[in-house]
Amino acid sequence: MRVLKSKQIKLSLFYFISIGFILLNLWFVVKKDMLYLNALPLVAALLLAAVYSFDKIIYLIVFFSPLSLPLSELSSGFGFDMYLPTEPLIFGLLIIFFLKILQERKFDRRILLHPVSLVIYLNLFWILITSITSTMPLVSFKFLLMRIWFLAVLYFLTAKLFSQGKNMEKYVWLYVIPFMMVIFYATFRHLVYGLWDKQASHFVVMPFFNDHTSYGASLAFYLPFLLMFVFDKSQSKRWRTFATFAFFVVLMGFVLSYSRAAWLSLLAAIGVWGILLLKIRFKTIFITVVTVGTLFFAFQQQILMKLEQNSQESSAHLGTHISSMSNISTDASNLERINRWSCAIRMFQDKPVFGFGPGTYMFQYAPYQLTKERTIISTNAADGGNAHSEYLGPLSESGVLGLLTFLLIIGVVLYTAINTYTRTTDPRLKKIVLVALLGLITYYVHGFLNNFLDTDKLSVPFWGFTAMIVAIDIISRENPIRKSSINLTNAD
Repeated sequence: MRVLKSKQIKLSLFYFISIGFILLNLWFVVKKDMLYLNALPLVAALLLAAVYSFDKIIYLIVFFSPLSLPLSELSSGFGFDMYLPTEPLIFGLLIIFFLKILQERKFDRRILLHPVSLVIYLNLFWILITSITSTMPLVSFKFLLMRIWFLAVLYFLTAKLFSQGKNMEKYVWLYVIPFMMVIFYATFRHLVYGLWDKQASHFVVMPFFNDHTSYGASLAFYLPFLLMFVFDKSQSKRWRTFATFAFFVVLMGFVLSYSRAAWLSLLAAIGVWGILLLKIRFKTIFITVVTVGTLFFAFQQQILMKLEQNSQESSAHLGTHISSMSNISTDASNLERINRWSCAIRMFQDKPVFGFGPGTYMFQYAPYQLTKERTIISTNAADGGNAHSEYLGPLSESGVLGLLTFLLIIGVVLYTAINTYTRTTDPRLKKIVLVALLGLITYYVHGFLNNFLDTDKLSVPFWGFTAMIVAIDIISRENPIRKSSINLTNAD
């Protein structure tokens, strides 16, 4: 009897709140012409999902990342910008994550104390120090906050999501499927100007991507995974057919991105795959790298003179476009990168220890441009992009330790991935480690030419794939002979 009465009270309360909300919402719409209250149920649902099932929010973030739009595209007049709806979701989940940690006083210690996590803490600590010493503290602390919320959600919580060896394929597909919509959208717009119109590739991806380089970098991330899905004989023929379709759609977008950095990064990933396949010893690789580096520095004058003889401009013709990668005499894109890199180095020379502060390069580099290095696309404004390098950017903004701690993250991830790949006996997890590593390799190489880790679109795969490697490393250490029977189509 008490149970029935309790249910009646709850039902009455539900109807009372619902009717009250409808009447209040009608009053706001009719009297105040305000529609914002309509979003309240959605906000409440998201809060409940975040508290009781954070994985659903992560899935939403991943799904909307390729579709997210900057606030400036939707409404003007704000003094800040963010990607919607992903960044508010990430920030909200970050707050709830910290509150749950404070309440429960626990999180998976295997993830928190993993070597990759430890070097991430070191990098964050140095970003904090250089934010305090920054020439623009407000900008730097905003950069620090963004890095923290990306890491908390896309690395720590995502690694927890993968900790049972599940959800990894789902994470990939939740990005790829909406990404295919963006590819079709960009390709359709490209058709209007002509598929081989290289200049059109710069803007057909807008507003979903700022330019074709970030678009190409995102596409390169997922090609290794999709190729794995195509040849995964454990899946049904229908599923592999869909994976083949998705692979060729992404490959089409990749080619039409006309991103030379993305093309080069994929070649590097193929080279790493060949090294792992042939089981070439680290000693041999090290000697080769040292030898090539020594030869470059010994003959750098001759090499630069040869490169300066290349006057091939970037073009719609694929062969010509590829050959223009080494044109440092007339290609405006290449020359502007050199200009930005030179500025970053000169900024580092001025402040070698603490740098100018995280996130400040774009506001501080203008005085460091030399007239002879400026190009037709050079600018003094803060809207001209960043250092065009994930390595020289931290060097100028956070000094030598800013670069070294970021390189340490990459080094530890590479070491962990290769060791995990060698040690893991589970066929499925072994393949996932390999393709996650190859996806990251594409960005490690791309990072020499561009920097996009301050965006959700690249942070989702970058930190997500890193979380996969960490999760599988933990699993393989604890269950060295574990055999997985998780099916791709019904992994949860």
